[in-house]
Amino acid sequence: MTSEVPAVVATDVPAGATLLDVREDDEWVAGHAPEAVHVPMSQFLSRLDEVPDGPLAVVCRVGGRSAQVTAYLVGQGREAVNVSGGMLAWEAAGRPVVSDGPGPAQVV
Repeated sequence: MTSEVPAVVATDVPAGATLLDVREDDEWVAGHAPEAVHVPMSQFLSRLDEVPDGPLAVVCRVGGRSAQVTAYLVGQGREAVNVSGGMLAWEAAGRPVVSDGPGPAQVV
């Protein structure tokens, strides 16, 4: 098995891929992509049944946690790519970010 984790930049997330956000609850509430599915890395194995079928683009804040989750998913035979630079790169690329909390959406 190769140590390289498949990755894409925020502007190249594959069409039809589900964006899987593995950040923690406080990070999600502050700001996330509107179409993302949220399964925190700390709860990932216990909530694996909530991960949608089909291709996945996995994102965290900067790309470290999502790379670990991507490697796990690929090892399980799933089609997954890591979003390089995470939500910080997503936001910097002008991709949409929404908030579930008070105040403007922001990546924390």
